[in-house]
Amino acid sequence: MADKDDDRPSQAERSRLNAFELYEVVSRDGESELDRPATSLWWSGVAAGIAITASLVTEGLLYLHLPEGPWHHALSSLGYTVGFLIVVIGRLQLFTENTITPVLPLLSHPGMELARGTAILWAVVFAANMVGGLLAIAVMVYGGTVTPEQLDAMVAVSRVVLGHGWLETFRLAIPAGFLIAAAVWLLPNARGYEIWVVVGLTYVIALGDYSHVIAGAAEVFLLWMVGEADIAKILGFISAAFLGNVVGGTGLFALLAYGQVKQEL
Repeated sequence: MADKDDDRPSQAERSRLNAFELYEVVSRDGESELDRPATSLWWSGVAAGIAITASLVTEGLLYLHLPEGPWHHALSSLGYTVGFLIVVIGRLQLFTENTITPVLPLLSHPGMELARGTAILWAVVFAANMVGGLLAIAVMVYGGTVTPEQLDAMVAVSRVVLGHGWLETFRLAIPAGFLIAAAVWLLPNARGYEIWVVVGLTYVIALGDYSHVIAGAAEVFLLWMVGEADIAKILGFISAAFLGNVVGGTGLFALLAYGQVKQEL
């Protein structure tokens, strides 16, 4: 007869990863991303840019169909989580995830080769995300994949991103970058609850009207195509959100994560 203890979970399976173990897991993910060919990163990034527009579409649909009331924003904001679920659970390349994953190995093993690899990774993925989002929005606006009513609702949802000046957008992008980095950090310990980690943290981004550079870029692309934004506004939003997300994801979360394990590395 098999030992009854054979069916019991091991101590490692029952315990959570500690901070050092989490750092190692996320660092290994970053190293594997740095080793991928640029073409693989590009197409994964384009797919992520397309997928992230599902957040705008779903939020717009909820905005359209929910009755007006004090809970309207809180409920419609749930739609914002859909694109992130596709991207994160599908392991697509999203720029804001990469503000932490390749940065951790760079912090623990600083050097020009890793720094150059991280810069290339950021450039390829960011550009691919922009192209994917732009293509998806163009198909919606000019390809007739959404109805006029749905498009109007998406435009109404998108107007929020241009309601802030450059400095305000930058400030609102910092918590968004921090929350996405936090999601990456939490996922190894989620163990079957990954969906709720992604939903919970990205819902906070929508609820707080925080600025996420990739999801927000899709919104400003939409406003541009319907004539409510110009190139200057697009570049202003993207530059402010980009810098704020990097400050929140790399400047705060990644450095704090490194600081708590520095003596153990």
